[in-house]
Amino acid sequence: MGMAATSPLYNQLKDAEPFFLLAGPNVIESEEHILRMAKHIKHIATKVGLPLVFKSSFDKANRTSSKSFRGPGMAEGLKIMMASFYNSLTQILEKVKVAYDLPIVTDVHESIQCEEVGKTDLLVAAAQTGKIINIKKGQFCAPSVMNNSAEKIRLAGNPNVMVCERGTMFGYNDLIVDPRNFEWMREANCPVVADITHALQQPAGKKLEGGGVASGGLCELIPCIARTAVAVGVDGIFMEVHDDPLSAPVDGPTQWPLRHLEELLEELIAIARVTKGKQQFQIDLTPFRD
Repeated sequence: MGMAATSPLYNQLKDAEPFFLLAGPNVIESEEHILRMAKHIKHIATKVGLPLVFKSSFDKANRTSSKSFRGPGMAEGLKIMMASFYNSLTQILEKVKVAYDLPIVTDVHESIQCEEVGKTDLLVAAAQTGKIINIKKGQFCAPSVMNNSAEKIRLAGNPNVMVCERGTMFGYNDLIVDPRNFEWMREANCPVVADITHALQQPAGKKLEGGGVASGGLCELIPCIARTAVAVGVDGIFMEVHDDPLSAPVDGPTQWPLRHLEELLEELIAIARVTKGKQQFQIDLTPFRD
């Protein structure tokens, strides 16, 4: 299979300085909410000068408890969010795209959600859409695994690939972020993204009334992880943002409050402008001579 050319959007994100932003609410709650969030986040990203890809999900299939909110689901979600992962955007997403001139990122968990490209491996199915693929490192995976994952996308004919650090399991119900991964994942030879909100989840760490569990989280540490990632040097920041996190139907504990988005981004941009994290430090191990 021949390799396609990289897309203009991919090139724009890859070359973004100091970094690009993937941001939006965790899941589609309503048309009105999605449009309102897109409006505010677009305004802030434009004001601080960051390229933005708007984020939201149509189905949270990767949940442990059946009582966790999953979103509108595949059938309804595709009416709301996508006509298909391969073809065109549908009504609401098209409204966001047209009204605010925004590219969109969403997530898939099963190859059937890429049905139009055939029943096959999830990464291959995603690659064959021709879209930009942001691969999140599994919480149980070493960073070196991402080299093979990125190459799998390329071998399917799609050069538009990014890799994303989202934390590593640390015992039960907890994740840690190893800053070394931001450096090591560069070996995948593609943009490296830091997911600064999912990285602070506490998986299945929150008990629900009436039984069941949902993800807890440490919202107060989002700036800590964000500062670390930008200082070490990443190409993109992925973050979930909500105008009312305490009322969010899912992942409220790890969605950054919209009212503080501009303040945090301004600080991260300031850090990025003084760090040399994206550049390999040239270490000279030859003997020092007076």
